Amino acid sequence: MTGATSRWPSEARPTSTTENLASSPEQPESAGDQGGNSGVRTRHPGPGVPIRTSSVFPDAASKVISKHPGPACRFCFHGLCPGDLHDQAETWFLSRALAKLQELDVGYAFCDERNPGRNPLPPSALRSAPTLLVAKISCCDLPREMVPSMGFDLLQRLSLISVYISVDVFRGLLPACRALESLHMSNVLGTRCLHVRSPTLRSICFRNTSGRAELVIEDVPRLVRLLIPFGCRENCGTIRVISAPKLEILGPLLPVVSKLLLVSQGVSSADLANSMHTVKILALRCSGYELDGVLNILRRFPCLEKLYIIFHKHYEMDAKIEPQYDRRLYPIECLQTHLKTVVFETFVGHDKQLEFAKFFVLNAKALKEIEFEGIYGAKNDVSLAYQHTLLRVENRASRDAQFEFRSRYRNTAIHLLRHIHDLSVADPFEQL
Repeated sequence: MTGATSRWPSEARPTSTTENLASSPEQPESAGDQGGNSGVRTRHPGPGVPIRTSSVFPDAASKVISKHPGPACRFCFHGLCPGDLHDQAETWFLSRALAKLQELDVGYAFCDERNPGRNPLPPSALRSAPTLLVAKISCCDLPREMVPSMGFDLLQRLSLISVYISVDVFRGLLPACRALESLHMSNVLGTRCLHVRSPTLRSICFRNTSGRAELVIEDVPRLVRLLIPFGCRENCGTIRVISAPKLEILGPLLPVVSKLLLVSQGVSSADLANSMHTVKILALRCSGYELDGVLNILRRFPCLEKLYIIFHKHYEMDAKIEPQYDRRLYPIECLQTHLKTVVFETFVGHDKQLEFAKFFVLNAKALKEIEFEGIYGAKNDVSLAYQHTLLRVENRASRDAQFEFRSRYRNTAIHLLRHIHDLSVADPFEQL
């Protein structure tokens, strides 16, 4: 694989950092060539010869691209800016070297959310659309006239990061991606509602830091994963699931029933009777004060087998009071028959967290394993016995349940972002 990255300093004209700029698909870069080297590897690059330069100006990158006979596999450049450099990048994408890219990672150096239209993607940037397998576009505006003419016949992984895109352009983009399996959208601007229809998508990652956008899963028959990595803001927006008959993995969600709407027969409703029998793995973010909210959510997933509770301080939930759950009137099916594993992350053991965990110890009748991961764990037999006493382990609903305490801290959001497009992972929340 090959690539070129660019950063620009605060002063003068942006420079570019070009790394593994070009190589032939027939002979990808070896593992030994990744990282650590700088300088021009060869004066006259040819097919199959990786080029690596460091801290060069865009003019130098232009020179390297112009001399490479192509085709390059991968091109990465994050230093676009309006003006001369934009025009210069336009000539890059029209070059022979970048004619048949398989991977494209391009974006402006800075995002300008207040002035949409100032960072247009160069018209020639998607010239390689027919051969692209992977594409990441960031801090750009996707012009209305670009997408309808494109055919992404081979594209499997697409990331849109801080991209300004109109409703019409987004509506035309997904049908043009005829082989798309994984879609990552983070802080997509320009539309309040993102409607997704795709016969091929298996994974969607939706990260909305503004909290204003709404994601509507209209018809995605092969969708297995819907991931929602969280950021510094609490409100991830509303998610409506109309048709995703194979959805098995979901989260991390805030336990707010109004934010996850399961739609039945075309009518949107927050009615708890709307449930998803296909979901097997669910992750929830909690502060420890929302047990009723969690139970209201769990009732929607009667066949749930594995639950992650990520304890996390978030003020929105502390201020919001969820409806009290009547456990006698509305029994939770997954607690009776299916839920086998519960994982508590960032568990510190204060009173509210203990009450939270104790509920599952005393009520999950099919439980096989319950894990507590925190900053201290159970260091010896004495502390382990003390934890068992606090959790009332002797009175557990499942006599087969095993308890494990681990002293470690995990950042689930970062872990998800690192493995967004890895469809080989059966459980994306699990960190070994």
